[in-house]
Parts: sequence; C-alpha cells; structure tokens
Amino acid sequence: MRVFVTGATGLVGSAVVAELIGHGHTVLALARSEVAVTVAEAAGAQAIRGALADLEILRAGAAETDGVIHLAFANDFSSADALAKAIAEETAALATFGEALIGSGRPLVTVSGTPVIPGRPSTEADPALIEGPVGGRGRAVTAALGLASRGVRSSAIRLPRTVHNKGLGGFAGLLTNIARQRGVAGYPGDGSQRWPAVHALDAAALFRIALERAESGTSWHAVADEGDKVRDIAAVIGRRLALPVESVAGESFGPLGPIFMADQPSSSTYTQETLGWTPTHPSLLEDLENIIP
Repeated sequence: MRVFVTGATGLVGSAVVAELIGHGHTVLALARSEVAVTVAEAAGAQAIRGALADLEILRAGAAETDGVIHLAFANDFSSADALAKAIAEETAALATFGEALIGSGRPLVTVSGTPVIPGRPSTEADPALIEGPVGGRGRAVTAALGLASRGVRSSAIRLPRTVHNKGLGGFAGLLTNIARQRGVAGYPGDGSQRWPAVHALDAAALFRIALERAESGTSWHAVADEGDKVRDIAAVIGRRLALPVESVAGESFGPLGPIFMADQPSSSTYTQETLGWTPTHPSLLEDLENIIP
C-alpha cells in the first residue's frame, strides 16, 4: 500500500514510517522544510514539500495514494491562542483529507487523545473529549470518524499523554524541558494524578495495523502503561537531572495546567484483544532513565 503520512519526521511519525516500510508499504511523506525532506528520504520515504496548512498539497497527496495516516500537529502550547491556531489548522487538514477520500473506501487513520473519565480508566467505548483546551481536536476527529458513512474507512488511534522514545516525547518530555528551564522537577498538585503512556515503536505498530484492517468509524487505544503517577515521573526526571523534586501550582504550566492536573488513566484491553496488538517496548519510567543530564 502506498501511504501518505503527515508528521512523518516527528517522534511518532518517524517510527510509523519505519514500521510501514518494514512491512512492505511505501510512504509519501509531507515535509515542511528541506531538512525534513532529507530526513524523510533517508528513512526510505518519498517526500512532498509542504505544510499542514497547504490544503491543495494535502488533497493531492491523498489523491495519489492508497490511504492516509495523519500525525502532524503544531504542538505550540505557549498560549491559548497558539493552541487554538494549531487546532484550527488540523481541523482544516482533516476536512480536506475527508473530502479527497469520500466514496473511495480508502483508509484515513488519524490521531486523537485518550479521554478523561472521572473515577476509572477510559476505554475505547468512551466518547472523545470535545470540551476544554484541546476539545477542538476531539471534534475534528469525531467528524473524521463520521465519514465512515460516506465511504471512508476512517479510524482514530488515541494516544496517551506521553508517547516516548529514549527518554524523549509527550507530556513527560514537556516536564523534563520545564525542569531544565526552572531548575526544579515540578509536578502539579500532589502528583497523585495518573498519566497513561506508550513507547513510540509500539504506537507505530498500532497505526500500521489500523491502516491495514481497522473497521470504519472505530477508535483504538495505543496505551501500554495504564497510568503512572506524575510525581513518580517527576522523581525520575529530578534524579536524572540532579534537580529537586517538588509540587508546583498547576497554573504555572499555562494552558496545559488543567490537563496536567487531571487524573487520566486509560485502558487498551479492547484494542489488544481485538486487533492483536501487544506492546513490547520499555515502559515510561524505564525509558526516562535515558534522559541525558
């Protein structure tokens, strides 16, 4: 299968490209810079120059391939306005992919986040988060899944708050970066809130499986660790960086504060049983031992 991949040179995207090529697929990768073109081509993909905002390029990429895996996102959490802009850009991109694929029966695999369900781990049967700082992403994905009724084999891989590889990535990676900047490995509140996690290589395998055989309109959980306490995550970060570990105000994390404060464990039991996906790579706490001081 020839697959159009956005975000192909990111932490998750590079793992997905390797997974696809390793299983006999070919990849057309969206690349927004010459550096990205070089990286994509070195990985064995064909690169097409463009950004997520270039809707005509997205439409052309979808038209000339057998399916789409959408992973790109601006990841600008510096302010509420910046986050809203990134969500609007992704929403337009998903709508464009949908228009290009209607009636084709081809797959559109997009990325989402595991929802927050008070009092228990979220499951694949729970609805997407459509309110709050990142609710717009949930609304865009819900619309994409609705294209199942219009001849698109759409599916969503719900990623946990931390997708990691070699100690980098996700919200744990953000905590690491913030710790370096502030000189303190901080965690919001009492740190008892739990964050689910998955290794990027395990997540990549699930994207490939969904591309190949997920049913239309379905959501799947790429979760290996159901929920690590944030204070335990901060403890490893602090030890690796030789920094004090302490509670800090949730507000100090800006627009991500409410998300960082939430208890958000998640299960992937249904995904593992139904699709035969089995995580095999290091857990988050094990992988954070790779943080370079």
